[in-house]
Amino acid sequence: MSKKLAVVAVGLLAFTAACSGAGSTTSGGGDSADNTITALMVGNPQMEDIQKLTAENFTKQTGITVKFTILPENELRDKVTQDVANQGGQYDVATVGAYEVPIWAKNGWLHEVSTQMDADTAYDKADLIKPMVSSLSGEDGKLYAAPFYGESSFLMYNKELFDAKGITMPEKPTWAQVAEYAAKVEDKSKGISGICLRGLPGWGELFAPLTTVVNTYGGTWFDKDWNAQVNSPEFKEATNFYVNLLKQHGQPGAPQSGFTECLNTFGQGKAAMWYDATSAAGTLEDPNASKVAGKVGYAYAPVNKTEYSGWLWTWAWAMPKTTKKADAAWKFMSWATSKDYEKLVGAQLGWSRVPSGKRTSTYSIPEYKESASAFADVTLGSIEHADPTNPGVQPRPALGVQFVGIPEFADLGTKVSQEVSAAIAGSNTVDKALADGQKQAEDVAKKYK
Repeated sequence: MSKKLAVVAVGLLAFTAACSGAGSTTSGGGDSADNTITALMVGNPQMEDIQKLTAENFTKQTGITVKFTILPENELRDKVTQDVANQGGQYDVATVGAYEVPIWAKNGWLHEVSTQMDADTAYDKADLIKPMVSSLSGEDGKLYAAPFYGESSFLMYNKELFDAKGITMPEKPTWAQVAEYAAKVEDKSKGISGICLRGLPGWGELFAPLTTVVNTYGGTWFDKDWNAQVNSPEFKEATNFYVNLLKQHGQPGAPQSGFTECLNTFGQGKAAMWYDATSAAGTLEDPNASKVAGKVGYAYAPVNKTEYSGWLWTWAWAMPKTTKKADAAWKFMSWATSKDYEKLVGAQLGWSRVPSGKRTSTYSIPEYKESASAFADVTLGSIEHADPTNPGVQPRPALGVQFVGIPEFADLGTKVSQEVSAAIAGSNTVDKALADGQKQAEDVAKKYK
């Protein structure tokens, strides 16, 4: 990859200052500066679970209090990047993803954690699933974050609604089949949409699923020589398909719908299908959180020209170089990503809610296998078949399935997503969105040619 990955791009993310301090809570007793660490994390169900469990388990065992700040995905990305890139030092640990870690490691913004993992035999570093290790490693081969959970993407569908229409979902559906099923299964009179898809602007919101559609339709953001391809016929066909599917058979309020909104919509039985992260399955199978528990079927990510098309992602715990509490931060990170933590979640909250997708051993736990029998095999298969080096039909200039592994992509992807989201809302066209996106991508490409 280009040496320019080391450059701190001015447009790495569009920072927002309004989210400071939102969602802040404390787990643990006391607030001594010596035994307190600050943690910033994305507001997904698995993170909410760790907040519930920390005080009565980690803090009791170690005496270390954890002060959590929980933010929605887009706000989290802005906040953590602002703090880490500017060396703010506000947080001791933070949840970051497979996109950020290699770039930030090269910039010298993160502590490497391979040394601690290797020194702790109980941690069992070798048990971590290889794609997760690769996605969180720097060019020196060392890990710069510890995976909390790993995911790919797959298609979830309401078996009751499909059975009522006499439709059998194939294990590997095509996007053409998905569109056909959405039209047949939706029931607008009952408020049930054919499918739920992300329409919320953001490179990690709308363009996470949409880029996988672009990949399997034969498109790419850049070819191997850094020629921008955003307005290519393949990119345009995929985007038109996605936008039209949402406009015709998608959920109400699609331009404001991200992962969280679709999780709620599908979990309440208001959508027949949902294409999104494999990590959603644990919540959907929890009867305390979902009305469709036990009624969901799981299929591989829909395809067009490729055999597989699922993305590859991990939310991982990273330690900014600015922390003055590296030992305490590592103790929390190691606990949060350990085998013991998975067992704790299973015992106290339910085995379907285990933050899976990061350890091979998880899939050998009898209780987990039983609880996750509906989705475990498809999840693991999706992760194993995700290929960040070759996710489409042509060679790529940088790593990434649902993103391009360069600093500028966060800003580029977000800007184009805003225009595509407007097309979903009916206030823009796909042609205009991608024409503008092409110009922006060409500007980015100049730095790499």
